[in-house]
Amino acid sequence: MKHVPLTDLRLYTQGSANEKREFINIFGKAIQEFGFVKIEGHEISHSLIDICYDNFKKLFSLSSAEKVKYVEPEGLGRRGYVQFGLEHAKNNNKGDLKEFWHVGRENFENKDLELLSAKNIWPNNHFPKFKKDILNLYSSLDHMALTLLTAMSEYLGIPKNTLSNMAKDGNTVLRALHYPPLSDDQFKSGSIRAAAHEDINLMTILCEATEGGLEILTRQGEWLEIQSEKGQMVVDSGDMLSRITNEIIPATTHRVINPKGAKNVSRYSMPFFVHAYENCELKLLENCISPSHYAKFPPILANEFLLQRLKENGLGKKL
Repeated sequence: MKHVPLTDLRLYTQGSANEKREFINIFGKAIQEFGFVKIEGHEISHSLIDICYDNFKKLFSLSSAEKVKYVEPEGLGRRGYVQFGLEHAKNNNKGDLKEFWHVGRENFENKDLELLSAKNIWPNNHFPKFKKDILNLYSSLDHMALTLLTAMSEYLGIPKNTLSNMAKDGNTVLRALHYPPLSDDQFKSGSIRAAAHEDINLMTILCEATEGGLEILTRQGEWLEIQSEKGQMVVDSGDMLSRITNEIIPATTHRVINPKGAKNVSRYSMPFFVHAYENCELKLLENCISPSHYAKFPPILANEFLLQRLKENGLGKKL
C-alpha cells in the first residue's frame, strides 16, 4: 500500500449498522497494518483550526525574552512554552529544530485527577482571546478522540468503552509546533525538524499542517510522505496503545524532514496527543495475550510511563 487510507467518521457517528462496521474495519485495519489513517467528516470547523493557527503564529512571533516568561515554573515542559531545540527523539541527542506550546485539560469530571494535573499557562497579557479559542479546539478534538477510541475498542473485540474510559479526564495535550526556516548552519548540523520517533500516548490526531514534511515509516521499512487535503485529520497510534495491545497495534515511526529550496519557510502544526488519565494502569488487554503471543510488558501507571519517555526525549526534567 503506497498511500494512507482515508475514511469518513460519519459512517460511524451517523451511519447504519453496516456502515459503522465498515468504518471500524477500515479504521482499525489501517491503524494496525499501516499506522496512520486520514479521517474526514469529523465536523471540526476548519475556521476554528485557522483561528487557532493564527493565535499560535502570533504567540511564536513574540521575542524569546517574552516567550520564556511562559515556561512552566517547575521546568518540566508539560504545559506552556518549550524552547527551540530542547526536545529530541529517543536515542538521538541532537535537538529537534522546533519550538512548541502545550495546552492540557481544563475541565475534569474527577476532581482528584484535576489535582494531579499540571496547570495550563495562558498568555493573557498578550492575547486575551487565546484561551477561549484554544479550549474550543481542545474540546472538539477530545470528543473526536473518545469516538475514535470507542471504534478501536470495537475493532479489538473488547467492551466498547474500554479505551475511551482510559482517556476520559486523560492527560491529553494539544501541542502547537513551530518549525522556523533553517539557516545554512542548521542544515549542515545533521539535525532535522523532528527526528524519527514514536508518539508516547494512546493515539494522536493531527490537524492539517501549514506545510508538508511529515513522513511515516511503513511496516515494510519505507519512508512515505503524508499528504492530507483541507478538512482531513490524520490519526496515528502511539506507544501506550501498542503497550496495552501487546504490540498487536504497533506504534508508528514518523518524522518531519527539513524543507528544500523555496519551501524553507515556517511550518506550523497542531497534534493532539490523546493520553490515559494520570493514575491509569497500563496493563495488557487479556484478549491480546495467547500462547503464540506471550505477554511482553508488565503493568505501569500512565504518568510513570509518560515521565520515563519525556526524560528520554529531553523533557520531564528541569529545563
